[in-house]
Amino acid sequence: MTDHKPATPLLAGVICYVIWGFVPLVFQAMDRLGMGSWEILAHRSIWGAPTALLFVLMAGQGAQALAVFRNPRLLAGLFFSALLIGSNWALYVWAVNSGRVLETSLGYYLTPLLNMAAGVVFFRERLDRVAIAAMVLAAVGVIIQGLAVGHLPWVSLILAVSFGGYGIVRKQIAADAQTGLFIECLMLAVPGLIYALWLPTTGGAHFGLTPTDTLWLLAAGPITAVPLVLFSWAARRIPLSTIGFLQFIGPTIAFTIGVAEGEAFTPLRALSFVFIWGGAAVYAFGAWLRMRQVSAAIEAVAD
Repeated sequence: MTDHKPATPLLAGVICYVIWGFVPLVFQAMDRLGMGSWEILAHRSIWGAPTALLFVLMAGQGAQALAVFRNPRLLAGLFFSALLIGSNWALYVWAVNSGRVLETSLGYYLTPLLNMAAGVVFFRERLDRVAIAAMVLAAVGVIIQGLAVGHLPWVSLILAVSFGGYGIVRKQIAADAQTGLFIECLMLAVPGLIYALWLPTTGGAHFGLTPTDTLWLLAAGPITAVPLVLFSWAARRIPLSTIGFLQFIGPTIAFTIGVAEGEAFTPLRALSFVFIWGGAAVYAFGAWLRMRQVSAAIEAVAD
């Protein structure tokens, strides 16, 4: 990809989050065709690998991918990150097909706030008052959500922790996004392929059953890989403050889908989202404020 216009990375970022926002509708359509969560997950991994390989070749990273295979330490790190993202995918598919879209949206609202907490724990980062306020608001929202649903919102928390943990692990691995995703998909494709080959013996396989079923399962690969690659490309080219705002597009779309589909949305649950949205807004404001401070410092040095 070549950055000819300043708006191009911003458009790429918006597109990736819009895709993530509407992904529940894709998996729900597959569920209505009778495809189970494990079958969908298997084909996400199987067909995600060639899609990611295409991006590796387009980026000219073939040599880097081969070098990773010769580095046991990098492979071990990518194996761990593959376990994290694979568990995230599995839970997400199950959740959206079990009437828990609102819980998934809560999870992805929480992800950037948990990332801030992880920065303190793992990277000794210091939180300013804005960041602390965002985390407190989010914590209150989670507590109220637990009261609203009658139990700890474990789906939301596991999604946030697994995706946030994935980002932390990948940050430590010296491999570009396309290369890392390709190798992760390859690793996940092994059990995925075993499951996909075993499934026909039970009479429950949908791949090859009809052209429609086959196309949906083939589409699971690009739906998985394309937004991740778009995000990686955009994130290196637009300010952190912009990413801070964009990352709430996906869960907002998912939230709208959950409400439109008639998921339980009691006043108490609505109050929990008010606190979550408050935390998200404060987080985005803090990111914008930090970026302004950095820009001002750069201008002062330049002058």
